Amino acid sequence: MESWTRSRFNLPPGVVVTVSQIACGVPGCPPIETVVMFWTAQHRRHQFKVFKPLGEVQPDDLPPSWMRDALAAPDGAECGCC
Repeated sequence: MESWTRSRFNLPPGVVVTVSQIACGVPGCPPIETVVMFWTAQHRRHQFKVFKPLGEVQPDDLPPSWMRDALAAPDGAECGCC
């Protein structure tokens, strides 16, 4: 999934990409989901979730490349999930 993310968002080799499978106990949330984060210039964090276990994720499950800027977390934003 890391290589799919790098390819989809045209990330250079030095960009850190993390992929985690997490359990969610929030009502209405899928029981297992995959969270992907990557950092670009100026340490800007981007993240997205795929509501499937990691082993079931396919390349088509990733957001389209044109959404890259929309995946950026606002400065100071914290996520309790990851």
